[in-house]
Amino acid sequence: MKQPTLEPLICTIKERCRVCYTCVRECPAKAIRITSGQAAVIVERCIGCGNCVAVCSQKAKHVRSTTGDVAALLAGPHPVAACVAPSFPAEFPEMSPGRLVGLLRALGFARVNEVSFGADLVADRYRRLFDGDPDGRYIASTCPAMVAYVERYHPDAVPALAPIVSPMVATARVLRRVHGDDLRIVFIGPCIAKKAEADSRAMAGEIDAALTFAEIRQMFADAGLDPAAVEPTDFDPPRGGLGALFPISRGLLQAARIQEDLVDGDIVVADGRRNFVEAICEFESGDMQARLLEVLCCKGCIVGPGMTSEAPLFKRREQVSRYVRERWDTLNEGAVRAEVDHFADLQLGRTFQADDQRFAAPSRVEMADILRRMGKESRQDELDCGACGYDTCLAHAIAIDKGLAESEMCLPYTIDQLKRTVGELAVSNTQLATAQEALMHSERLASMGQLAAGIAHEVNNPLGVVLMYTHLLLDEHGATGIPGDDRLREDLSVIVEQTDRCKKIVAGLLNFARQNKVALAPTDVRRLVDLSLRVLVPAPDIAVHAIHDGADPVAELDGDQITQVLTNLVENAYAAMPTGGTLTVRTSGDDANVTIAVTDTGGGIPRENLGKVFEPFFTTKQIGKGTGLGLAVSYGIIKMHRGDLVVASNADPEAGPTGTTFTITIPRKGQQE
Repeated sequence: MKQPTLEPLICTIKERCRVCYTCVRECPAKAIRITSGQAAVIVERCIGCGNCVAVCSQKAKHVRSTTGDVAALLAGPHPVAACVAPSFPAEFPEMSPGRLVGLLRALGFARVNEVSFGADLVADRYRRLFDGDPDGRYIASTCPAMVAYVERYHPDAVPALAPIVSPMVATARVLRRVHGDDLRIVFIGPCIAKKAEADSRAMAGEIDAALTFAEIRQMFADAGLDPAAVEPTDFDPPRGGLGALFPISRGLLQAARIQEDLVDGDIVVADGRRNFVEAICEFESGDMQARLLEVLCCKGCIVGPGMTSEAPLFKRREQVSRYVRERWDTLNEGAVRAEVDHFADLQLGRTFQADDQRFAAPSRVEMADILRRMGKESRQDELDCGACGYDTCLAHAIAIDKGLAESEMCLPYTIDQLKRTVGELAVSNTQLATAQEALMHSERLASMGQLAAGIAHEVNNPLGVVLMYTHLLLDEHGATGIPGDDRLREDLSVIVEQTDRCKKIVAGLLNFARQNKVALAPTDVRRLVDLSLRVLVPAPDIAVHAIHDGADPVAELDGDQITQVLTNLVENAYAAMPTGGTLTVRTSGDDANVTIAVTDTGGGIPRENLGKVFEPFFTTKQIGKGTGLGLAVSYGIIKMHRGDLVVASNADPEAGPTGTTFTITIPRKGQQE
């Protein structure tokens, strides 16, 4: 006896799985778990409908193959019978039924039978059940995926399942009665769930292996079999009749000669993923009072996931109908009826076992917390868009609670998260650009500082000697009255003047190069500003205003160095207003920082020069009027205070009032460099 296998019926090829959730959306049992964006089929929840296989465009779902098992059976000592599902005309339209039978015999099958005869027997049992129990209400149990769905997700409806085996099992029982228990039986059809049915404990020993049409095609190809090269033969008896209509929706009813009367409503037929689920729910709840509910997970077996045909639905229906019509014209209906009666005593009953896989819903508090994590703060936020694969946001939340889904599966939530991340990245990018610019500037300052230090130390001593001897010469050539001494004295004075200027430049270089450390102490910023403005006397036509905003003027800083910065900024402002103007120095602050803004109404700094003002030796002053080190030194001092020094300027009168503002921002609580 064949032992049930523990290998999963369907598994995911991770390398091919993309984050699309199509399999989740199409799975009626919600037997797909998403972990880190990867889909995995949950064995105990899977009903084998194969929807996930059919809809996966990436071919990431792999169905367990039984070709190896069948090859072993064919190579074994026992005869093997092939039971071909009645949907075969829709799978093999390119060859005659005789050629198909010939291929199967050439592959090694001792017998080739139509499952349509088993379908005739099953239809006869449904006829008896329907007529013999006028008050009974039943769900047809011919579809193994539907049976698995009821057992797992509607266990209270299990007693309503018609206690009749499927046509596959009925055919197997017929063959074993006729040919003995040594016969090995292989089912060949369009259904993946047949593999699970064959492996189930309830049907143990009935079917030795189940192949899909796709697998039998592969076996033909591997064996190098050509339909044109085989001898056409007919199916082995017993031959089927109207049971060949079973793969078409309502085929069971016609084969059983049960009339579907829309007025009475005793018979209801539903097929397809959504319809069969809704029909079972309504049947169980009592909203549907039908005596017989025929449900198929697919739109009929002719579109089962084990088929390879690309023909549309109604083309496949037509192919099966044509085969049945042609068969019926040559078939002896009485002989078929006699064969069915011959097996009237054959045991075709079965039982079903509930396997409850339903989830208990989380508490209201837990549900609210999950929804909140998904960005669902109110009912209006629950869009029920289905992008995650679940029909509602509540269903998605329950799946998250049970470990089947992730919050990231929610498309609106993911888009919001993406927008937020993009915004944060934009802020980070701006901060990074600012930091990068400051770092580049610091590197330039450091390089220039090293160069300046070397030059200053080398040049300072010779300058001192030149200045000393020039003064000596001036002393020797005082007012002597000797012709030419006056001109010599003027030349010596120029040397002294220019040498002093060089000394100042060298002093600036040393100040720039020196690696100062800040000596932090609580300092009144207002007082620093007032003292600086009192010392630096402006030209008569320049108005000076000091404006102090904010309640707390105290910050931890190095007063001497900040005074040096203020001196540089104020002197530059005075120089920018040679024809007069207004200087405004404004102090303000908040809990974290103090701010000093120095504003002049001069001509402004051209836009192309704004990025250069803090570079060493860059100056807009006339030659001999500036060294280009004041702002560079000031920038370094502010950076040592962990602060920032920025400039804003307008040099275009058409754009508004001209002028420049340098803004110093220093942390109120200083941190030693």
